Order: sequence, then C-alpha cells, then structure tokens
Amino acid sequence: MSQKHLLTFIQTTYKKDADRIVLEKIGRMMTLQQVFHSLNMDPYDLTVDSLDVHAGRHTFHRFDKFNAKYNPVGANELREIFLKTDNYINGEYFALIMKEVAHDLEESKYQYAEPRLSIYGSSPDEWESLAKWFIEHKVYSPNMKWMIQVPRIYDIFKSKKLVPNFARMLKNIFFPLFEATLNPQKHKELHNFLKYVSGFDSVDDESKHSDHMFSFGSPKPEQWTTDDNPPYSYYIFYMYANIMVLNNLRKELGLSTFQFRPHCGEAGSITNLVSAFLAADNISHGLNLKKSPVLQYLYYLTQVPIAMSPLSNNSLFLEYSKNPFRDFLHKGLCVSLSTDDPM
Repeated sequence: MSQKHLLTFIQTTYKKDADRIVLEKIGRMMTLQQVFHSLNMDPYDLTVDSLDVHAGRHTFHRFDKFNAKYNPVGANELREIFLKTDNYINGEYFALIMKEVAHDLEESKYQYAEPRLSIYGSSPDEWESLAKWFIEHKVYSPNMKWMIQVPRIYDIFKSKKLVPNFARMLKNIFFPLFEATLNPQKHKELHNFLKYVSGFDSVDDESKHSDHMFSFGSPKPEQWTTDDNPPYSYYIFYMYANIMVLNNLRKELGLSTFQFRPHCGEAGSITNLVSAFLAADNISHGLNLKKSPVLQYLYYLTQVPIAMSPLSNNSLFLEYSKNPFRDFLHKGLCVSLSTDDPM
C-alpha cells in the first residue's frame, strides 16, 4: 500500500460514509465527519505530503518519531479508524484497503505480498479477534500470505498490570495456537486463518539496552516478574522454543507449519545476530553483520536467508550509500531485497 492509495481511500470513504459512526472516544460516539472536524481538517484538502506517513531524515536514529509515522497526519484517531483490525467498525476499512491491495496483486499475476499483523500477548483473546476479522471480511488472497509480528514490549504490559509475568505473555501468544491445532472444530476461524500465516516475526527497537545477560541462570518466564524488559536473546529463545514445539505438533497432524523470521541486526548488540543464527529460519535487515567477519562467514556457510531493506534503513539507522547489501551479495550471502514500512 502506498501513501497515495491510503489518501485516495480516506477521501473516497469520507465521500460516502461521512455520517457513519466510526469511533468511540471517551464514551462519545463520533461520525467520520466529526472526527475530521475535531482534528480541524478537511479530508479533501489532504495531500500525500500532509498525510505525513513517510519517514525522512528527521526520523534518523529516532525510533519514537519513526513509529509516529504510522499515524496519518499525526492523528491516532485516523490510525484507529483506517489501519486497525480491532476497532468500533471491526476493522472494516482496513480490510477493504487490504482487499484492494490483494486485487492489484492478483491483476498483475506475478506479484505477491506478505503483510504483517500484530499479536501483542497482552490478552488471550487477540487471536480469536484477529481470525474473526480475517474470516468475516474475507481478506484471503492467493497472492498474499501473512506474517505475525510480536512486539517486544512486555515491560509496557507489566507496568499496566496486564500480565503478571513473562510466561503469561508467552501463553497469550501461543496457547490459542495449540488449542486451535488440537481442536480445529472448536476454533474454526482461527484454524482457517492459520492456513494463510507463513511465520512469526519479533519486532521492536533493537538499540534498547538490557542489563540482563541471558544464561542458564536467567529466571524462567514464570519467574520474570520485574518491570524490566527481557533481553533480545531471551525473547528469541522462548519464541523459537514455542514455535518449534507447535510446528512439530502441526506436522504430525498434517497441518501447515510456521517459520521464525525475526527483525535482527538492524541496530543494537551484535549478539542479537548470534541468537538469531542459532534459532531463526531467516532474518530481516542484518546490517550489523558488516561489523563481524566471523558472523558474516557463518551466515555465508549456512546460507541463512537475509531480507534487507535499504530504503527503510535509510530513514532510521543507516544511510543508503553505506548499506552493505551490495557487499553481502558479492560475497555470496543469501540476501534478498524487501519492502519494510512501504508508506
């Protein structure tokens, strides 16, 4: 989806749905027209530039500003209405946008996409809600598979008392999948949705530092009850362990399996690349491999796939001219180009 596509969709939707209630804010029901009035905006005056969802030089090394670009014109209300699956209108507009994207792919015949949907682990009901959105709105397409990204934000959920420990977050993420695998008739929507899921991703700002070093002496997930976020390697290991067991079970039952393809090596410690080398099927970014010839050689020998996104990196962590993609390609590493944050 491009900025122009989103802008056109917003304006077209406003033309036919201006008086439709689309948002509940502080107990008040708001129509689409009222939402725009509260923002002092006229949707017909919006341009690609004023939509402001494109990252630029001002987001460089500023992950907070980069994430803010997911809010059209800086308004969380518009993101809630147009880019969410779980909202007052049950994600109808987002489903329509994705169906338009899928239609364009099917028309081109030879293009495929793999969008990402988020599961946070704050509630055990997230999977059923996401699957219901997917099935009810018939978002599936032969030219589209879906990745599930899990943000590494346990510390936020713990501070809000949404989870008592890290184990609860893991249970919220994976237990519904085991349930749907073992009892597909009881969880039909989730069972069908999982046919279109290709794998899992682990996402967040890798440059965040953790004082904890993951080791045999680390607390088990049930014992991780502090407000501190676990380190990258801790997340990777426990996601890998759960995905591996789930895959073995699904393989035994003749069902589809999932890959583990985390964001890794975009920033932060080089040990992140060690963790992913041991646990992941492939990685996204891998920029920090340029700092370690030894790890480069290991990734080359094993041909671990690396999906690289020079344009996205240029807005956040590394200038385009310094991107190591060409160097990795010439050395024989298994690299491919990927679109990350396409708007």
